[in-house]
Formats: sequence, structure tokens, C-alpha cells
Amino acid sequence: MLLNLQINYSLLTIRKRTPIIIGPCGPLPDPLNFTGCPLSIKKRKSAATKRRLDLIISSYAGDAAPARAALADSEPSARASALLALEKLGKLTANELTAALSDPDAAVRRRACELAALHPNVPLSQSLEDTDAYVIEMALWSLGEREEPTDLAVICKIAKEHPESLVREAAVAALGAIGDPRGLDTIFEALKDRPTVRRRAAVALAAFDGETVTEALRLATRDKDWQTRQIAEDLLEITEGSAD
Repeated sequence: MLLNLQINYSLLTIRKRTPIIIGPCGPLPDPLNFTGCPLSIKKRKSAATKRRLDLIISSYAGDAAPARAALADSEPSARASALLALEKLGKLTANELTAALSDPDAAVRRRACELAALHPNVPLSQSLEDTDAYVIEMALWSLGEREEPTDLAVICKIAKEHPESLVREAAVAALGAIGDPRGLDTIFEALKDRPTVRRRAAVALAAFDGETVTEALRLATRDKDWQTRQIAEDLLEITEGSAD
């Protein structure tokens, strides 16, 4: 044999050399003392990662106490995991989520914005003014998921003026998801932005109807970007086809 082993399976003893078995989480040097991947991972990870694993395991058991305690953990990843664990347990409160929106770490604020999509009673106005572009992007996504027109004027301003195209794109997507006609002019303007934003604006027009929308789609079929053209052509085919 390649490893020159003699194994007595009836006694489950290994002679000469202990084989290295590759398990789903990596090499397991002693198959007789295999304790499972989660415990093996915990032995190799940092204290912060162990705390995260503990709260995740506890949440699967229905215990919210470790996750709630981890909201004050010094490690941002643990705080973000705590938010998710509490949400999955159905025990994340509006106050806890609101507090997380002001967390000093952007990753935690982003997670809080993501979960806010399921909590329409938690305002996201301050998140739309965040210094981190990815936090703003996630806040816009949540507002779109909530189809909430409360911050419509701010969303329109972001779509027009924010220096990051990623954020402008997210704002246009939110306007399409919300579907408020007051956002149409901003979407029309976005059809003159850079390609990624123009594509998103073309998709956003699917939420509206009317001659001005149809004309904007016709103009978009002559866009320099082929993906924008394709989106506009597909929407026109649906719109004009249904009209026939």
C-alpha cells in the first residue's frame, strides 16, 4: 500500500504509522480522536472568533443571552454576528438595531442597515448621511425593500449628487423599488450618468408607465452601453407588446 499500513478493522487499531485523513475541515492526524470540525476550528482560532462561534452555537439552541451580551463585544465582527443571531431568533429589538446604526465600525453599521429592511419602525435617515459608501448603499437597499417613500427627497439628492457611482446606482435602484412617481425625474437624469447607473435607471423604469417613460426607454435603446440598450429593448418589448 502507498502508506505501508496494516489496519485491523475488528480492533480498530493502527500499526506502524498513523494515516493522515483529510476531513471536510482539513487534515485530521488521529482518526480515533476526531472530535468534529467545529471544535477543531475553535482550537485554532482567536479568542474573538471563539466568542462568535459560541454565540452562533447558542443561538441555534435558542439562547439569546450570549448574542445579546456580544452586542457590547470589543470585536466588531462579534457585534455584527450578534445582530444577525438575535434577528434569526426573532429577539432583535428596535432599540438594539437603532443603537447599532451608530456603531463606530462601518461593518456593524452595514449589517444593521441590512437587518433594518425587516424593521420598518427603525428610521434610516442618519445612515443615508454615513461617511462610509457601503453603509449608505445598504441603507438605500433596505429603504427600497421597505418600499418606503419617507426619505424620497434625500434619496433623489443622493442619486444626483453623491460622488460615488455605487451609491448613486443604489439610490436609483431604491427609487425604482419604491415606485413613487416623484422620483421619475431623478431616474430620467440618471440615464445620463455613467454606464452602471444608466443600466440601473433603465431597470428602475420598469416600475412606471406612461408616455414619458416609454420615450425615455426608446432613447435608451440608442445608448452607447450595450447592456443599457438591451434592458431598454426588453422593457419596450414587454410594454408595447402588452399594449397590442
